[in-house]
Amino acid sequence: MLTNIDFHGLRVAVTGGTSGLGLALVRQLAAQGASVAFVARTAANVERIADETGAHGIVGDLGKKHDIYPIALQVTARLGGLDVLVNNASSLGPVPLALLADTECEDLETALAVNLVGAFRLTKALFGALATSAREGRGALVINISSDAAVNAYPGWGAYGASKAALAHLTAIWDEEAKDDGIRFLALDPGDMD
Repeated sequence: MLTNIDFHGLRVAVTGGTSGLGLALVRQLAAQGASVAFVARTAANVERIADETGAHGIVGDLGKKHDIYPIALQVTARLGGLDVLVNNASSLGPVPLALLADTECEDLETALAVNLVGAFRLTKALFGALATSAREGRGALVINISSDAAVNAYPGWGAYGASKAALAHLTAIWDEEAKDDGIRFLALDPGDMD
């Protein structure tokens, strides 16, 4: 892991920061000196993790477009800018996972709203802050958390896999289009998670 790196002065926002990979990132980055803001839907969980880590907790739902700008404003206000955005929040959908023929249209829409459109909207809302960071020589990076389900056709993972495949492709396009602004975009598949 990143245990030997000093992140003092780095301003990082992590979505989905109260469980799984997002929580691990919030804990590790905060412990190593980064200024961290994290976003999650459940106020009690946000408060608990903020108290535990000293990171700035923000309650919001990436799947709701009206939450995006309030989230972005809180991120930049609390961090004083932004160097790294980690779009980690995701929706797997109902469990057990359904085959595509049995997937409700609303479940596909939810996966796309959170995993693709939410990440796109938040990136757009924070693009100016990231570009400013790049111009100031601080660097700017967006990491979109992908999945092996984006490239492998796993039965039952259709809605999630399709949304992550679209996110990975969107990431590649963002990376090409944002070069002149000095912002890098990476899609990262973290592998199997507990």
